[in-house]
Amino acid sequence: MRFMMLVKHADDQGAPPKELIDAIGKLADEAVKAGRMVLSGGLSPPAKSSAVRLSRGQLTTIDGPFTEAKELIGGFAVFEFQSKKEAVDSAVQFMELHRKHWPGWDGETEIRQILGPDDFPPCA
Repeated sequence: MRFMMLVKHADDQGAPPKELIDAIGKLADEAVKAGRMVLSGGLSPPAKSSAVRLSRGQLTTIDGPFTEAKELIGGFAVFEFQSKKEAVDSAVQFMELHRKHWPGWDGETEIRQILGPDDFPPCA
C-alpha cells in the first residue's frame, strides 16, 4: 500500500537545524535502500506559490502569498508499506527526530493512504 505523508507546521518556524537535516537524510537513505520511500521533497513557501480555484463555475488563478494560515505543508514523502501501522510507526520515527534535534518545534505528519483503481467502484 502506498501512503503519502504531509509535514505540517506553522509558517514562522524558521530554518531547521543542520543536525535535523542530517538525521532526516540518513533516515531517508535507509528508506530508499529498503525500497520503502518512493518520492520525497520540501515545498516552497506560499509566498512563492500559485493556486487555481474553481468557485461558482469560474476559474481564478491566485499568486501567493495567500491569506494567512495557521499552518502550511512544508514537505511530503510517498512510501510503500505493508500496513497503515507500518506507516504510522515510520511517521513516529520521523517526528522523534524533530523532538530530538529541534526542541520547541511544533508540527505534525499527516498520513494518508494513496488510493488506486481497486479502491473505487467500477463505472457504469
